[in-house]
Amino acid sequence: MFVTEDGKNLLFTFILVSSLFLLWGFCNGMIDVMDKHFQDELHLSLAQSAWVQFAHYLGYFLMSMPAGWLATKLGYKGGIISGLLMVAVGGFWFIPATHIASFWAFLVGVCVIASGLTFLETVANPYTTVLGDQHYAATRINLAQSCNGIGWIFGPIAGRMYFYSKDAAGNSTGSQTLYIPYAAVAVVVIVLAVIFAFANVPDIKTEDDYHLDDSDPNVSHSIWSHPHFVMAVIAQFFYVAAQAGIFSFFINYMTTQVPAIPPAWDKGLLHGLFETSKNGLLCVSDAGASTLASVGFICFLVGRFTGAGLLKKFSAHKILGLYALLNVIISFLIFCKLGWLSVICVFLSYFFMSIMFPTIFALGIFGLGVRAKKASAYIVMAIMGGAILPKLMGYVADKSDISRGFIVPVFCFAFVAFYGFNWSKFSKAEGLSGGSVPTMH
Repeated sequence: MFVTEDGKNLLFTFILVSSLFLLWGFCNGMIDVMDKHFQDELHLSLAQSAWVQFAHYLGYFLMSMPAGWLATKLGYKGGIISGLLMVAVGGFWFIPATHIASFWAFLVGVCVIASGLTFLETVANPYTTVLGDQHYAATRINLAQSCNGIGWIFGPIAGRMYFYSKDAAGNSTGSQTLYIPYAAVAVVVIVLAVIFAFANVPDIKTEDDYHLDDSDPNVSHSIWSHPHFVMAVIAQFFYVAAQAGIFSFFINYMTTQVPAIPPAWDKGLLHGLFETSKNGLLCVSDAGASTLASVGFICFLVGRFTGAGLLKKFSAHKILGLYALLNVIISFLIFCKLGWLSVICVFLSYFFMSIMFPTIFALGIFGLGVRAKKASAYIVMAIMGGAILPKLMGYVADKSDISRGFIVPVFCFAFVAFYGFNWSKFSKAEGLSGGSVPTMH
């Protein structure tokens, strides 16, 4: 699976690149538990706190095209090192931001880090698809994205420790310690940049199934002339919109929509997850919800690993369509406020979202040859959906409650399902999976 046609084994390179997925998973995991911190500290509404997500995904939008251009000019290694150094700048910025103590200062740090992550995602996602046999492209990117899932598990844990920390008197100290995990990330990425500078990161050209690299003037050279790519950009926009909304309002859901907790539950492994509300009932605390977010990301990671296995046997677009359809149903059940069933569905949504981003990515750049880097930039730009629609979800939640806000992901997942089930028609290919060679119609 990691051996190229000329016999080169690129397993070590794959492992090194996969570490980048863990890095941005960790950063994204912290972002997803930051909203509630600012809601409490700055007395923001749900729609206002969604500016955190807006700043995060704005960085992706602004830097996706420059990242694609730089990756084309400098190659995979140059793009990765540039991204790592930018993440370091953003991480260190949180130190003065803590002293400035204004919402805008933290948003700047979030945006700069996201800009650096854009370089990494623009390069690393398509790179994993060429590090071996093309037949296993979707499987490799899902395996690499599993490392992303691991990072997402530990991100909320760090968020709980430093965003929701309290002193001996029970007063919040999160505003003073929020910078610590980001400064640590800055140090780690500088070390990674040095490692990549000396590592073997070959610049591999992908297969040109659509003959985009030909000099024949009668052959279309525009990536926009290929429906499977265009629809992938739109599908990625809606998928990330749904993901960002669910992830960012997870803590709000767990602290307001979970039914009353039986007192007998507040012991053993569950002890520390709950607090007594103003009406005297036991409910999930902010810190406890941060811990439960890690449980959600465990479901996400399990979905990635099992999904990678399924993608070796079944067509990627069919699995994508099925998982998206299931999440349409799941999101609607959450919207219906069905008590514990809806709570369980929140965690199931993590599982079925797991394979969507990397699979849409692999399907979108299929057959685009050397232009896969440019196509990747546009697909990464589509992450802007995570900046826009969570504000709509927050607006609906402010007007009603967070359960009703899940009507937004219903429509988002519906489009992803449409793309998945119709990919063969868009691409004129039979399928992309580990079990069969992608065949052009």
